[in-house]
Amino acid sequence: MPPVLFLLMLLGALCSPGQAMSREEKQRLKNQVVEMFDHAYQNYMDHAYPADELMPLTCRGRVRGLEPSRGDIDDALGKFSLTLIDTLDTLVLLNKTTEFEDAVRRVLSDVRLDNDIVVSVFETNIRVLGGLLGGHSMAVMLKEGGQHMQWYQDELLHMAKDLGLRLLPAFNTSSGLPYPRVNLKHGVRGPETRTGTETDTCTACAGTIILEFAALSRFTGDPVFEAHARRALDFLWEKRQRNSNLVGTTINIHSGEWVRRDSGVGAGIDSYYEYLLKAYVLLGDDLFLERFNIHYASIMKYISQPPLLLDVHIHKPLLPARTWMDSLLAFFPGLQVLKGDIRPAIETHEMLYQVTKKHNFLPEAFTTDFRVHWAQHPLRPEFAESTYFLYKATGDPYYLEAGRTIMDNLNRFARVPCGFAAMKDVRTGSHEDRMDSFFLAEMFKYLFLLFAEPDDIPFDVEDYVFTTEAHLLPLSLSMAPHSSPAPSNRTSEEELDDSNFDWTCPNTHLLFPDPAFPRILREPIRSAVDKSCPRPAPYREPGMGRPPLRAQDFMANNPEHLELLRRMGVSLIHLKDGRVQLVQHATQAVSAVAAEDGVRFMQEMMELSSQQQKEQLPPRAIQIVSHPFFGRVVLTAGPAQFGTDLSRSSTGVRGFVTVAEPYSGCSEIANAEYIQGHIALLQRGQCMFAEKARHIQKAGAIGGIVIDDNEGSSSDTAPLFQMAGDGRSTDDITLPLLFLFHKEGNILLEALKEYREVEVLLSDKARDRGADVKETEEDCLTEATTPTSHEPIGQSQMSTVELDESAPEEVSPVDEDTSPAEEVSAPKEEVNTAEAEAAVAQPQEDRDLEKEEKPEEDTDSSSQSVDELLADWREDLEAFKQMEKDEL
Repeated sequence: MPPVLFLLMLLGALCSPGQAMSREEKQRLKNQVVEMFDHAYQNYMDHAYPADELMPLTCRGRVRGLEPSRGDIDDALGKFSLTLIDTLDTLVLLNKTTEFEDAVRRVLSDVRLDNDIVVSVFETNIRVLGGLLGGHSMAVMLKEGGQHMQWYQDELLHMAKDLGLRLLPAFNTSSGLPYPRVNLKHGVRGPETRTGTETDTCTACAGTIILEFAALSRFTGDPVFEAHARRALDFLWEKRQRNSNLVGTTINIHSGEWVRRDSGVGAGIDSYYEYLLKAYVLLGDDLFLERFNIHYASIMKYISQPPLLLDVHIHKPLLPARTWMDSLLAFFPGLQVLKGDIRPAIETHEMLYQVTKKHNFLPEAFTTDFRVHWAQHPLRPEFAESTYFLYKATGDPYYLEAGRTIMDNLNRFARVPCGFAAMKDVRTGSHEDRMDSFFLAEMFKYLFLLFAEPDDIPFDVEDYVFTTEAHLLPLSLSMAPHSSPAPSNRTSEEELDDSNFDWTCPNTHLLFPDPAFPRILREPIRSAVDKSCPRPAPYREPGMGRPPLRAQDFMANNPEHLELLRRMGVSLIHLKDGRVQLVQHATQAVSAVAAEDGVRFMQEMMELSSQQQKEQLPPRAIQIVSHPFFGRVVLTAGPAQFGTDLSRSSTGVRGFVTVAEPYSGCSEIANAEYIQGHIALLQRGQCMFAEKARHIQKAGAIGGIVIDDNEGSSSDTAPLFQMAGDGRSTDDITLPLLFLFHKEGNILLEALKEYREVEVLLSDKARDRGADVKETEEDCLTEATTPTSHEPIGQSQMSTVELDESAPEEVSPVDEDTSPAEEVSAPKEEVNTAEAEAAVAQPQEDRDLEKEEKPEEDTDSSSQSVDELLADWREDLEAFKQMEKDEL
């Protein structure tokens, strides 16, 4: 169907549940948006232009090479007045025609695109090329109106083509995927131009080209740009994981191998999915819609856990890859609106809105219980984007109030005399000296459109598609002359029944016959967020008194300590996963002085956590080496921050396991004669890990294994963590102590119950599979059982530090808000699940996760010959290799 009709059917279908905001109030908010834009834009022009970006705290421009390097983030800067180009079409939308005409003249006279500088292909495409094309679209529209831009002769389009030609050398790869960086003057020539040495790129980086390049081809009549963009998309589609139909986050541009196999809808992948759907809208090619629908079905099957959107592994999509979400996924509800799937869009947006109201802005990343994971906020517009699209789809004035919240928080917390400053930490309100160009390109577009009436907008926005940078490309490009795309090489498996696809968007009147329906969806989500993360009270400066309790001395099972916390307004919340949160409310303290002491106590806990997380250790292995296992069962274990460092031991620690009495290990060991010379089994809870280690060491144990008491916990579904000390010196602990989740611990306990004598090897990785198979399989064993460090799951791979353990919970601080209502708990950061699954042979109940083959029949392991075990092991190894090659 024609793309124009596609958008009209979607965006024209409005319903009006609830109490509508008055036209006067909407007008006031619209005018406020314009005032905010003027404050940002004018300060850029006054204090920064022609620099790429404004530094709003120091009131000067950011010029690359003159300011300290910020790493990859500076690759967006190319000494081409980035913010001005990125803002061109925003000026027109906000009815600033005179300023637009002046800005275009400045771009034509001042901007050079042949600078000897290395830039990001992705950022330059969406911001600069997209900005030039959006500016050209607006200039043509105004010229056709007969009142403005009568002098314009496609100068911006000529600049856009010049820039497109400068980006083309990046696509000179065997796969068609572009290099992530290119030198504007020299192209891609190798180390001498600081380009051509990269091997990896993100999926979004390679898959967010088609709108700008296709528009450039159709504006100019030169098909080369669209052809290269299509080739890159085709290659990504071919490399999708065929079972899950998901794509990874990072891919090798030469081999096509996935470097990072975690998959989500946030950073690294986000706009790839967006551009598949919007390429169909802009270009009218059904192939893009088919691919999007296949991906979308998998997203909703594996990644979407309403209202959450959690990354998974592309080869094992039922296993989560992380326990936190990044803020870039906030665009996804808006994309779901374009898709016509409104219900999950409402649910996810509501979750994001509640997180925003708790922290004033969306943190760069936040946990599944809605706490801060990464505290920065660079004034990203994705949440405003989704708010606008949901308002267009539902007409619910609730989303106008969400927009008002965004504006209020920007003015209250981000506005500074020279513009708007990014938040360095949403918890403390500290600023960063940056105002990215996308703030002007996107934020004010969506906020203006949210509150504007149709007669406030100088053109019909439904005649355009928004790029990922919110630049406006006309839908008329679908009818522009262009060369036909190459025939699709579809295999029989890709021939799909049309009934599987939504070719039109549903009318929202039919979706929501009850005007209260969106509110009904939102209420339980709001309650869940409130329960997980109580809203902090306003920050208050702490006093100078000495706290009565130091964080390093605190023990969660000490009644005296708990009473001291109560007097300071600090309470403990027991979480389902066995952790304990510390939350402080100043109003619950017995006095103002006690409240101030509570603030300092919480700050000390955060500092203690930071110190304990400096040294991050990889997972360890517990290998059952006795008959009949012969080393085939390897359990992934969490390390301790004290005791023997198994990574420095060439042999590990080998011994028979014995259950300690008492099982908690929190008092003197009663069966010391059986523990001596053995590896003690202990249960988590009732005291600190270090205390357990000291008791079994005194009894003569050579090692210890702590088994989680949280029934059902497993390394398949929960991140590993490091067992921390008790705040005192742990130099006296010399034996190794490892941690097993409940599921893995039960495997060991059941083996002990059945065979009575079970010998294990504690090591940094699996080493030995028994004397009968050691020699023949030694090389394969090392390859198969070493954690797959080449497959990172996220940008952060720290294991969660467990500071304390008490009946059976632990208290673990992180850097949380230091306001009078504070919260301290352990962030459940991810451990590479591929590492947790790295053992070639697992217990029978775990193998179904690794292979989709027919389950093996239950057999008596003790009666199997070594030859049979070896054959089974080889079969498992082959399956593992298949999985690692992503051929499932």
